[in-house]
Amino acid sequence: MLNIRIFIFNPFRERCMLVWDRGPGAVIIDPGFIGPEERDALYACVEQEKLQPEAILLTHAHFDHTHGVAECARHFGIPVYLHPEDRCHLDELIPMADRFFRPRADLDLPLQDVTDGQRLTLAGMELEVIHTPGHSPGSTCYYCAASGDLFSGDTLFAGSIGRTDLPCADYDREIVSVMEKLLPLPGETRVHPGHGGDTTIAAERTGNPFLQPFNEKDENGNVDGIPIDG
Repeated sequence: MLNIRIFIFNPFRERCMLVWDRGPGAVIIDPGFIGPEERDALYACVEQEKLQPEAILLTHAHFDHTHGVAECARHFGIPVYLHPEDRCHLDELIPMADRFFRPRADLDLPLQDVTDGQRLTLAGMELEVIHTPGHSPGSTCYYCAASGDLFSGDTLFAGSIGRTDLPCADYDREIVSVMEKLLPLPGETRVHPGHGGDTTIAAERTGNPFLQPFNEKDENGNVDGIPIDG
């Protein structure tokens, strides 16, 4: 089982995650901190656990998930992985910071593109890149098959899905992403969303109201052809 430390950042209660296996390597997912207290909480945990972050993984580029990413990348000297279809949202960071946050977000990012199906070997973990457009064009989940953990960003929540009333969002693409790319994962997969609490794939197959009527059982007791107990 992976070690996962969760930090609740900014007024939108975004969940930044520090993830590692046996250490000392680690990855940081969505560092959305906006002030020194939030930043220092993350950095103190890295120091306390004697970790060496190797990369920042962005599930998407909305400002609440990326406000601290440039400072974090500079501090640890590490690259930032992002799907290229979400680079358009980086232009929103400064105006959104002016509206909601102080100080302004930094746009000087050492970006590296990710692609659907790519396997990243970082910090002794193999993470599969799953492109899940809908909440944003480049929304991406990261799946560790070995441990059974899915970092779903704002694509899939406990009992919900990512909102699609934002610029460039697409409800139909969101449903297709969840149904075709996430729900076929093993039912016991632990889902770690970008907001709210954790869940499992099995729980979302059968109980997520936003996926009705898609998650109705067929005559064999399966959901959309997927055994509900697997």
